[in-house]
Amino acid sequence: MTIIAGVDDAGRGSVIGPLIISGVNFKDNQIVELKKLGVKDSKVLTPKNRLRLNDEIKRIAIQWNFAELSPSEIDKIVFKGQKFHRLNWLEAVKMAEVIKKLSPDIAYVDASDVNARRFGQQIDKTLPLNVKIVSEHHADIKYVIVSAASILAKVRRDEIISSLWEKYGNFGSGYPSDPKTKKFLLNQVEKGEIPPVVRKSWKTVQRLI
Repeated sequence: MTIIAGVDDAGRGSVIGPLIISGVNFKDNQIVELKKLGVKDSKVLTPKNRLRLNDEIKRIAIQWNFAELSPSEIDKIVFKGQKFHRLNWLEAVKMAEVIKKLSPDIAYVDASDVNARRFGQQIDKTLPLNVKIVSEHHADIKYVIVSAASILAKVRRDEIISSLWEKYGNFGSGYPSDPKTKKFLLNQVEKGEIPPVVRKSWKTVQRLI
């Protein structure tokens, strides 16, 4: 029996809220069950179907795990601007932490770096376990097990965003393309009160400051 993990993120391109990394473990003979459930990349699913599949995935998975990158943690690494030690590197380190907790035989990862091979090597270098890392672009579309991880990550982030709405009001999705998010950011900048849930290093915010 081979234990296979899928790893993906949610919120990488957002300007508000955390970046969530999710990893999930299955036995190799369970992959067909994910396909039967209709598991697909979270971006092509409705919110209702994501919630349903989130529960189904957790019901049959061996284990799942999350890592969270806060806006301040991302800002710190981005503002430093060290070559090869920016957000891609930080995400690789966090993915390695998730994989370590899952301890699979193989981990399929949706690569964040333009160089998928380099991203996989960064994970492998940080990981203190002998795990085969398969790092590819669009892995969340190619591999159903990574699609499962994308669903868990998206639902987790949506839950956090909903809790932030209770504190700051409905600022939309938190992505810079969202009109509600843009309006919220403009209002905060005008008041001189940029909250800690905003990534200050993002170009969208830098242009407003």
